[in-house]
Amino acid sequence: MDDFIPGQRWISDAELQMGLGTVLSLEHRTVTVLFLATGETRTYARQSAPLTRVAFGPGDSVRAHEGWTLRIESVSEDAGLLTYVGTKEDGSRAQLPEGQLDNLIRLNRPAERLFTGQIDADKWFELRHQTLHHSARLARSDLRGLTGGRTSLIPHQLYIAHEVAGRYAPRVLLADEVGLGKTIEAGLILHQQLLTERARRVLIVVPESLLHQWLVEMLRRFNLLFSVFDEERCLAIEESSGQDNPFQAEQLVLTTLEFLAAKPQRHTQALAGEWDLLVVDEAHHLVWSPEQPSHEYLLVDQLAAATKGVLLLTATPEQLGKASHFARLRLLDPDRFTDFDAFIAEEAAYEPVAQAVEALLGEAPLDEAASRTLATTLDEGDNRQLLETLNDPAAEIEAQRAARLGLVEHLLDRHGTGRVLYRNTRAAVKGFPERHLHAWPLSLPEGYADCLAGFHHSGVSEAQLLLSPELLYQSSGGRGQPHWSTIDPRVEWLGDKLRELRPAKVLVICASADTAIDLAEVLRTRTGIHAALFHEGLSLVERDRAAAWFADPEYGSQALICSEIGSEGRNFQFAHHLVLFDLPLNPDLLEQRIGRLDRIGQTDTIAIHVPYLEQSAQAVMLQWYHEGLGAFEHTCPAGHSVFVQIRETLIEALHQEDEGLADLPALIDTTRRLHHELNEALQRGRDRLLEYNSCRPDIAETLRANAAAEDAASILPEYLEQVFDCYGVDTELHSEKALILRPGEQMQTSHFPGLHEEGMTVTLDRTTALANEDIHFLTWEHPLVRGAMEMVLDNELGNSAVTAIKLPGMKAGTLLLECLFILESASSEILQGSRYLPPTVLRIIVDMDGRDHATKLDAETISRVSSLVDSETAVRIIKAYGEELRQMIKTSERIAREQTPAFLAEAHAHTRQTLQRELDRLRALQQVNPNVREEEILFFDQQYQALVQVLDSATPRLDAQRVIVTT
Repeated sequence: MDDFIPGQRWISDAELQMGLGTVLSLEHRTVTVLFLATGETRTYARQSAPLTRVAFGPGDSVRAHEGWTLRIESVSEDAGLLTYVGTKEDGSRAQLPEGQLDNLIRLNRPAERLFTGQIDADKWFELRHQTLHHSARLARSDLRGLTGGRTSLIPHQLYIAHEVAGRYAPRVLLADEVGLGKTIEAGLILHQQLLTERARRVLIVVPESLLHQWLVEMLRRFNLLFSVFDEERCLAIEESSGQDNPFQAEQLVLTTLEFLAAKPQRHTQALAGEWDLLVVDEAHHLVWSPEQPSHEYLLVDQLAAATKGVLLLTATPEQLGKASHFARLRLLDPDRFTDFDAFIAEEAAYEPVAQAVEALLGEAPLDEAASRTLATTLDEGDNRQLLETLNDPAAEIEAQRAARLGLVEHLLDRHGTGRVLYRNTRAAVKGFPERHLHAWPLSLPEGYADCLAGFHHSGVSEAQLLLSPELLYQSSGGRGQPHWSTIDPRVEWLGDKLRELRPAKVLVICASADTAIDLAEVLRTRTGIHAALFHEGLSLVERDRAAAWFADPEYGSQALICSEIGSEGRNFQFAHHLVLFDLPLNPDLLEQRIGRLDRIGQTDTIAIHVPYLEQSAQAVMLQWYHEGLGAFEHTCPAGHSVFVQIRETLIEALHQEDEGLADLPALIDTTRRLHHELNEALQRGRDRLLEYNSCRPDIAETLRANAAAEDAASILPEYLEQVFDCYGVDTELHSEKALILRPGEQMQTSHFPGLHEEGMTVTLDRTTALANEDIHFLTWEHPLVRGAMEMVLDNELGNSAVTAIKLPGMKAGTLLLECLFILESASSEILQGSRYLPPTVLRIIVDMDGRDHATKLDAETISRVSSLVDSETAVRIIKAYGEELRQMIKTSERIAREQTPAFLAEAHAHTRQTLQRELDRLRALQQVNPNVREEEILFFDQQYQALVQVLDSATPRLDAQRVIVTT
């Protein structure tokens, strides 16, 4: 070679690790090159030097030895030396002489690596191709972010998550009845928003009792690791990092309402956290009135006002009253929900619309009232055609059904609070287990009878003591009085019942922590039964340990004894025996107690055991619940409203006074009547409309079916087998549907993302994952899989390969070049350009005559007939056909550019179909439904305009190439 010039940059084909070399001097037969990265100097024979000239082109990004990066726009040459001209990271213009290139620059452009002899094994090219294909497929998936968690595929949960997660900065109230999975719905929405990077910073605020449950649920189900913030954590961050605001040190933060309320400084810091999404659980505990909102309500109100997206989780609105429900909606949109009286009046207008929806969903012809509502409400645009089809006796049945569903969609969109409130009911969801009451009458001890007879308070808190006589007995007793556990027949009954049910898991709930502690001690000392204990006197970690001990199927405790704190938030659906050691006064608390077992995922009939003392308030309460409300064997959404209306009469009956007991049959009759009336009222008006909007069955079932089909036909196992083979991850069979993964001795990377150093047990089967929480559930969205895909594509491995194939009809010695181009847009994350133009793979295979063979030679065929080419032979082929291959690369680039317009046209059409259609819909809805926010419309409008420009700028980029030689 005779074209060396001092100052030029060259790379050693044989010693790539030395980085870029600089030509120092030339002699007649030799060239001397200095490799500054290693400080070594090499002298080569000019005619046979294993050196390759390093030259970059427009579009490349290169790094200067000073650390800054230049995106090259043009290249000039002066006396054989190159100068790169372009733009730095800060947008400023700059020039970079080749002598100032970073000495450690790695060549990763496919052509550069190919012609410098950096050729990878063929399996790396195939892995790269598969990874590109799957990345593009996943980016297009309508289920992205919704099926990758450790969750069952439940239609109403998928529907809500799909509906809400796709919005810009969603602000909604999740108010499903107990046991329907509000936490999972919130997790699905969070997961999707984070995966698509619509949200990066998330703050979750929960009651202290639920802190660790949320932490575990987010990690166990969705692989989302939240940082728990308390005063100790905040102080540690301030001391270690010197940050003024510890809340800005983490992206995913979980904290308690009690902590923020007790520490004004921390609340102020949380307000300045610049969150994308705020989640508040148990929002119904935030007390509000127009005159005096609570301190906690105001704290959340300020956080909600400072955050774009807000998810509130709350109990069913009807159980809490209209004012409480209005207060939650006000947190989401104070401009929309400003006046309580106006809100009540607006709700009254929903009933005719709900009746029309119900009529449309039925099979019978519409009555006059429904027809009139439709004619006055939807008499415009395409609705007229739907109405005509519906009223046309000659129309086909399928056309009429489609017209009915179309009109339902329009009614649900335009009326009610459906865009901000989602509430599914057990009656609508179906599939819950039966509940059977087992009442166990026991004699009233004389010691209890004496203290109950002298107790005449009438307040609600005092009345609860009538239902927990052991508390009243202990507080009124004198020195020498026997302990309550020695006289109470419920204690002996409980020991006998646990022995009888062994080994079945049994949850025991009582009102007081003192009672729970005494029960656990008595069971241990008298019967040898070691029950787990769960009450507010324990730390959160201790409660979690108790719950985990109870949940352990092999070595865990048979029983968990809880105070009332165990009635809220915890899920124990693996058990199906519930012992109510006493009864709560509030029907909502009773439902919460039963709801610990009666949840989605419960597979057995729930046995509710109630040991009660005869001739006591417990007997009265049992009778009122069972005969008046039917609350043990059926959910009771109207129970609280009934209780409020007859509370005084009920408390009188609990006192066991003769007059009160005489009125008990009448009280139960009144309870039945009120319950019936309120239940009927709950079926009408806004509630029915909301129910339809919270889960549109056709859409929900389609989502579930598609998700199940993805599970059944998943090609993830084959892909992971490729990944593990290439990178050297060892796999070992654990059980029928589980594997053990371990770092292999010859692993190609020092750290495989998501793989524990000590190994991990994994499954790719959803059913296995749901039954074994200690096994990692690998899906396309699991951090290990996502990390592996990113590692493949961020690395140059596989972008340069050589293989040999033998195909009938193809002449031996034919040279082909397979090129993989990526059509990608330079989109910012906020534009989400990848949703409309996902990284698209253009695959081209050209011969030396410029003909494209990609349609004839698919990847599977090549893989099936290919054979290994050793590295030495591969290098000789590249050197021998260097000029031809360079021309073939140019031909491939031309073909890629010619194919690009068709892909861009498809992307533009997809953008119009989705964004423009949603924009038109929102604008139309805003005229009739004020729940559509102006900022949401503005976001979609700006996104659409920007995306049009971004898509037009998309260009093909060569990502990988493989030389194919026929034999």
